[in-house]
Amino acid sequence: MIIVGLTGSIGMGKSTTAQMFRELGVPVNDADEVVHDLYRGEAVAPVEAAFPGVVRDGVIDRAELSRQLLDRPDRLGELERIVHPLVRAREQEFIARNRTAGAPFVVLDIPLLYETKAETRVDRVVVVTCDPETQRQRVLKRPGMTAEKFAMILARQVPDSEKRARADYIIDTSHSFDVTRKQVGAVVDRLRVG
Repeated sequence: MIIVGLTGSIGMGKSTTAQMFRELGVPVNDADEVVHDLYRGEAVAPVEAAFPGVVRDGVIDRAELSRQLLDRPDRLGELERIVHPLVRAREQEFIARNRTAGAPFVVLDIPLLYETKAETRVDRVVVVTCDPETQRQRVLKRPGMTAEKFAMILARQVPDSEKRARADYIIDTSHSFDVTRKQVGAVVDRLRVG
């Protein structure tokens, strides 16, 4: 089974691209969805212990956690040390389940693939990209997003140019959904032949 890492900087269209892989029948493990699930379950107690006041009604309040991290960005590593092992365990369960089911390949949607050295755990890397102005417009439309928060996120991410240079496949989402869908289909076709 081929393990494909799907990544891209914030606002590049990675989630949309992941959905296009799903529509073509490819199993996709979305790290962000896993984190959302963990923030309603096993991550609640350890995150609240490290970041008091972030739990509301038994669930981690992402806005409050984000606010605390904006005030103390040096603590992001502490959060990652709690959450990343839990995400990795879910990822391993996903791979094992799909290997048993005979899937020829799976996609691991990992936003911080290069930043967390996750490229060592995959066989191929797909990088989703778009032009910088499109990225900026997409990101600043998100609820609660500010130029300051966007800058902080970008500062923690490997530059898009480096991601593209290290990719096996590049999907450019600067254009229409149809153009993106064709690129995804071409990657799936290439993966099917190995």
